[in-house]
Amino acid sequence: MHSRIQRCTLLFSFALITSTSLPSLAGEHPNVVLVMADDLGIGDISPTNPECKIETPHLQKLADEGLTFFDAHTPSSVCTPTRYALLTGRYNWRSRLARGVLSGRSEHLIPAERPTLGHLLHRAGYHTAMIGKWHLGWDWHKVDGKIDFTQPVKNGPDINGFDQYYGHCGSLDMPPYVWVDTGRITAQPDREEGVTKQQNRYGWYRKGPIGPDFHIDQVLPHLFDKSIDYIRSRAQAAKDGTPFFLYLALPAPHTPIVPVSPFRGASGLNPYADFVMQTDHHVGQLLAVIRENGLDANTLLIFTSDNGCSPEANFPLLKENGHDPSAGFRGHKADIYEGGHRVPLIIRWPKTIKPGQTTRALACLTDIYTTLEAITKQKRRRRGGEDGFSLLPVFKGEPTSGRDSLVSHSIGGSFAIRQGPWKLCLSAGSGGWSAPRENVAKQQGLPPMQLFNLAQNPSEKNNLAKQEPLKVRSLLRLLENQITRGRCTKGPAIPNDRKISFLPEGVNINRNN
Repeated sequence: MHSRIQRCTLLFSFALITSTSLPSLAGEHPNVVLVMADDLGIGDISPTNPECKIETPHLQKLADEGLTFFDAHTPSSVCTPTRYALLTGRYNWRSRLARGVLSGRSEHLIPAERPTLGHLLHRAGYHTAMIGKWHLGWDWHKVDGKIDFTQPVKNGPDINGFDQYYGHCGSLDMPPYVWVDTGRITAQPDREEGVTKQQNRYGWYRKGPIGPDFHIDQVLPHLFDKSIDYIRSRAQAAKDGTPFFLYLALPAPHTPIVPVSPFRGASGLNPYADFVMQTDHHVGQLLAVIRENGLDANTLLIFTSDNGCSPEANFPLLKENGHDPSAGFRGHKADIYEGGHRVPLIIRWPKTIKPGQTTRALACLTDIYTTLEAITKQKRRRRGGEDGFSLLPVFKGEPTSGRDSLVSHSIGGSFAIRQGPWKLCLSAGSGGWSAPRENVAKQQGLPPMQLFNLAQNPSEKNNLAKQEPLKVRSLLRLLENQITRGRCTKGPAIPNDRKISFLPEGVNINRNN
């Protein structure tokens, strides 16, 4: 009891000194485990697709014990920008990255001074860790353009609020293939390795340096093992009043698609479906270790994906077997259409969320920042969570968080703005990889914008832009306002990191289109 009083006194004193809004007792807050799958479609798991042909019993159990969102979205339809937005609570296109993704050799994207989930929870007294796929760049020591692996890595997740990290810089098909443990690689690469698409339709990865302790087909279980070890190591401290935040960014089921026994061939569909089954199994292991360590009641577990399913999953073959990774929505990873950015979002928190809940509240992964800000009872600041709404009301059964609009972004830099059922795509085609690609759509003379009513036309086939010019103009003005203000929430206007162009060629916001 005496040590508890001392701890509270120290926290209160620190709050006075730093003028922050730290709570008086960190132990009142939940541990937070945020799991982000890579390229997992909304149709790939049973909680968000009743027609799913892939067995995902552990994710189904997670949903049965928590809250499942049916209208949740990534801010981008590809990896890097979604990760930026998740961690900052700020739309990715406000950053210097206008389109595309980073590579495994790219420099860091998030400046140290930009607030992140790591900083947010650190302020609330959490121990913070990142494990897995970073894909936001860090600074390798380079000599004449070549990485010197003997030197420490700088500006990794540690500058973005994480006490420790263990991971790989890019996607699992991007070299170099080495583990970095809080600034230091674990083993010097001793060879170059890669597999071509011709050699393996599913398991290909680009050739590059690889370390002796980096085994491509063991990366997924290895990262779960690391995460389980972390939870065990922090369990007692969590019970004693220092909660933990684990950001676990999975490399799966992104390429290389490398399921291992007993999952190889288990789905009866293809290796992609096998890999989804393996991912589901490991999530079950994670849930088990949380329970075994007495952390179940007050651990908030969030499961989601960084974008829709990739065409690398082999959509035609899956379709032959009755499975649709996009669950009837148009498009897939990289696209501005719903299949590119509508994703699973399942949240389990036994202390607060009643089991078996579902919601059609509109949600974006930028909302995670503001939700955790509210849970830890921190005051909103000028920067951080500029594009996020707290999901706490939805956790408690309310039909909405207050979010009534959503901005989406494709790999090619195309925008979409949604309000209610109306969605305006500022592109002639998909903005990504599905047909028609943007250059083809323009050659075909397709209209520069597409307006859909998702309530009436969720498959986004019926373009109403010509019939609804006032709705088009209204949505354009809403998008312009949210871009120029630097935020979509209440608060002072703040600058974006770059000048943003969002109108397609030939479109003028002040006239009928």
